[in-house]
Amino acid sequence: MHVVDASVWVSRFVPGDEHHLLSRSWLARCVSEGDVRVSPALVLPEVAGAISRRTDSTDLGNRAVKLLLKLPNARLVLIDGLLAGAAAGLAAELHLRGADAVYLAVSYRLGIPLVTWDQEQLARGGRVTTVLTPEQALKD
Repeated sequence: MHVVDASVWVSRFVPGDEHHLLSRSWLARCVSEGDVRVSPALVLPEVAGAISRRTDSTDLGNRAVKLLLKLPNARLVLIDGLLAGAAAGLAAELHLRGADAVYLAVSYRLGIPLVTWDQEQLARGGRVTTVLTPEQALKD
């Protein structure tokens, strides 16, 4: 079981992304092994927006979200007051963007690793939880 950051989903759905093949390989392995992938519900607008901006295609952004919602063993975590409060504390403590802190808070609360390409999460998140790239997770 892993928490998956939007950066991994975006790289998976954008073939021209530098991390596309590694993200695709790791996520395919997760599906074949039945590994549960968890993301905060925030992942949906993040993926839609990032893909639409990078590809200049509204349709691609919307299709990626529809595919994400259909994937087996993918779970969304709703952002309630407790999670938002934990994320706010992590954002302040680790000097992270708010959305990045939400993924770390989910990882910390569930006690499972966060998988991301985000350099700030990788550099600072290890103070509170295990943070890996898809490439590192493939080696596990």
